[in-house]
Amino acid sequence: MFPKTGNKLHASHEELVFASMMSEALVEELGTTHQAVKTAMRWTGASERSVKHWLAGTHAPRGMHLLSLVKNSDEVLRRLLIASGRSEAIMALEVSLLRTRLIETLAFLDKLFPPEPDATEEGRSEPSRAAWKH
Repeated sequence: MFPKTGNKLHASHEELVFASMMSEALVEELGTTHQAVKTAMRWTGASERSVKHWLAGTHAPRGMHLLSLVKNSDEVLRRLLIASGRSEAIMALEVSLLRTRLIETLAFLDKLFPPEPDATEEGRSEPSRAAWKH
């Protein structure tokens, strides 16, 4: 019989850097609460223990779990694009995210301040001053 000499494999420096990068992305996107763990579990189908390791930066998601995170998390996708040196893809992603935020902001503003009927229909050539007071 052979003596047990240990069962821990030591991660390489690159693996730890990747785990840290994924942790930062997940924490930025989801936070560190139990709800964050549940959300990542729902996205990936991973166990609670695995997700907690990802958030702590001690292990990184791999394979299908990583693909599920990329599918659901813009921040994980952005960090992977940065790490892979895909600056043109990062720019396209940022423009897309900015466009989405702009559309959401305009929809919010339209709810707060409903647009007035078209000024030309009422015979006015400029917007009413009442609209400026908002």
